[in-house]
Amino acid sequence: MGRRSLLPWVVAAAGAAAVTTIPIDAVGQVRLPEVTEVRFQGNETFPSDSLSRAIVTRETECKSGLFNFPIPLCPLGFGFALNRSQLRERDLPRDRARLILWYRQRGFQDVQVDTPTVVRTALDAQVVFPVTEGRPVIADSITYAGVADLGFPELLDNLPIQEGDRLSTIALDATRDSITDRLANRGYAYAEVYRSALRPADQPYNAIVTFDVDPGPVSTYGAIRVSELQNLSVRTVLRTVQLSSGDVYRQSAIDEATTRLYGLQIVRSASVTPIRSDTVSLVRDSVIDVEIDVREGDAYRVRAGGGLNTAECLNVEARWTSRNFFGGGRLLQVRGRVGNILAADFREILCSQSGTDEYGKLTGLASVEFVQPWIFSTRNSLSASVFAERQALPNIFVRRAVGAQLALSRTIAPQTILTGFYRPEVSELDAEDVLFCTGLLVCDPDDVRELEGRNFLSPVGVSLARDRSDDLLNPRRGYRVLADFEHAASWTTSDFRYTRVVAEASRYVPLGNIVLAGRIRGGWVGSGGFAGLAGTTEGSTIVHPQKRFYTGGASSVRGFAQSNLGPRVLFATANQLLSLAQGFGQCDPVDLAALTCDPAEDTALQPRPTGGTRVLEVNAELRFPVASVFEGVIFGDAGQAWGRDQAVGLASLEVTPGLGIRFPSPVGPIRVDLAYRFRGAESLDVVTELIEPYDPANPEHERILIRTAAGNEMSIDWASTGALSTLANPVLFGSNDGGLQLHVSIGQAF
Repeated sequence: MGRRSLLPWVVAAAGAAAVTTIPIDAVGQVRLPEVTEVRFQGNETFPSDSLSRAIVTRETECKSGLFNFPIPLCPLGFGFALNRSQLRERDLPRDRARLILWYRQRGFQDVQVDTPTVVRTALDAQVVFPVTEGRPVIADSITYAGVADLGFPELLDNLPIQEGDRLSTIALDATRDSITDRLANRGYAYAEVYRSALRPADQPYNAIVTFDVDPGPVSTYGAIRVSELQNLSVRTVLRTVQLSSGDVYRQSAIDEATTRLYGLQIVRSASVTPIRSDTVSLVRDSVIDVEIDVREGDAYRVRAGGGLNTAECLNVEARWTSRNFFGGGRLLQVRGRVGNILAADFREILCSQSGTDEYGKLTGLASVEFVQPWIFSTRNSLSASVFAERQALPNIFVRRAVGAQLALSRTIAPQTILTGFYRPEVSELDAEDVLFCTGLLVCDPDDVRELEGRNFLSPVGVSLARDRSDDLLNPRRGYRVLADFEHAASWTTSDFRYTRVVAEASRYVPLGNIVLAGRIRGGWVGSGGFAGLAGTTEGSTIVHPQKRFYTGGASSVRGFAQSNLGPRVLFATANQLLSLAQGFGQCDPVDLAALTCDPAEDTALQPRPTGGTRVLEVNAELRFPVASVFEGVIFGDAGQAWGRDQAVGLASLEVTPGLGIRFPSPVGPIRVDLAYRFRGAESLDVVTELIEPYDPANPEHERILIRTAAGNEMSIDWASTGALSTLANPVLFGSNDGGLQLHVSIGQAF
């Protein structure tokens, strides 16, 4: 063929060769180089991570450091672990301009950012931004004009910019806004603040800053108008907002008024808007009308729900609420709750920590509560309630109670409530005798019956709650603080007398898509005695089992089952220790009577928590997204409860790490946690019945029945005295413990 006929083929071949050197993606488009590194050269004042947030160009980075443990998935290039970034040339000049503006806003007027350098291959690129910061401009002097005659000395306290600081326009604007806000809270609704910064020609790096303050007239509230209402009265709204015509205008009062309206549960949305005029006379006080717009929800609300957890099995709850009971925003609420549903049927599958026998029966609460949203002040609320309750703490006690509570609460700061209360109740206890004998040091059967009978438990107390977190069910930032003090004595009509203090704090810190959460909780309870055993040594040390501390569980130290961390003993009946069948005690009656029996660890010994008088819990966890909307958690818990005679020390804390996953639901995240406890076997006291030789004059049924090696029952010539005691030698218990603990519940652990 001639030259003309060959030319198109040569060009086509060259083009094909060239195309093969350009990366092509799966759909046939040219793939841009991946940015593997973005660096800044010459930045001395600000770290590179701050500068990187000012530009658009990003480098490929690991979504989370958690993907590097235990396998380094990010360095290995696993796509799901990386946020990949591609180089776009058009963004580089704009990023250079962004950096210059960013520096100038922070006082570096002479900053220079050279053209970015790009080192690339066909697949990746490295970008370098050369920066010459230059000398910053300093606010050498700051003058505030127009404030001398205001009589407001704290107006200029702790402002964002001070003499000697860099001349940052961000700080200048923040200072102007701070002064304006402070004046608005003193009645100067129309205050204007003008700022200027002069750089003398002979000293261009020493700026003279001036804030010219024009406070305007002192403003007062004029007409206060309320939008049309359905259930609430205008009087209730005005009494709630606490704004009165003729009072000095304060912007903070406007903001607080909106918050107070939301305190009425019937209010769905609310706005309090000051109507400022465009022109204001400087020779008289300005008058500012206020418009209040309230949107109400339903006057009555019915809510029902249910849940499942390993400690209480299935539970359901229902509430009926009247949110404007007899007007005035008053609230009446009827609540019912039932737990331990189907505990016996699902214990081996889902409810492993629920109790058996009496402890596995239905628990519940029925209550009626009335709330008066204001008393003497809209910051105060008065509540009164009556309740009936059956509570079960597996293998510890069952409590039945009827009582009431009267509480007065006051909002002392945003999301901060101080409450004083009085809570009298009449309660009965069904508890293991071992709890009374070891935890309360009451072993006499008559005294035990006195403790189990109807007694008054009537504490007075005060609690402080501050919740500055961003979400009730799944917080990502902020903190919570709770402190609770209660005291019961003869003057409060309480048979059980004690003083109890509990404090708890939680903190939530967002780290990108990750949340670092931490909690610490501590408590102490001291005994004031029990009226039923007044004057006895035993009575002086009694703390009601409900007021003792039991730790371990889904919301405390997750390496342990519910309430299974802290003081505990092993318990076995006399017939269990004397039986000859495999898995029983195989003790000799003479040795048992002398309390010198040494049962084997595989004996049917049952651990029984007795509760502590001091407690400490510490929790930390990282919550991070995993696929779609699911959330993963890595956590570490530590804690311990100590008895009255035990020394408190950090060395005795149990540490339990673990991991979990969260599934979203309308009532909060469904939580599944798996934790590991390092604690192996521990030496525990064994509590059992005292025995004595059988007296033939007594009824035959008083003989102790034991199980023979063949599995049959036979009676022996020994009888129980009815009292409990502790064997001389403790038993090493828990050597066969696997160390893993599973929890299923709803809501975050804290």
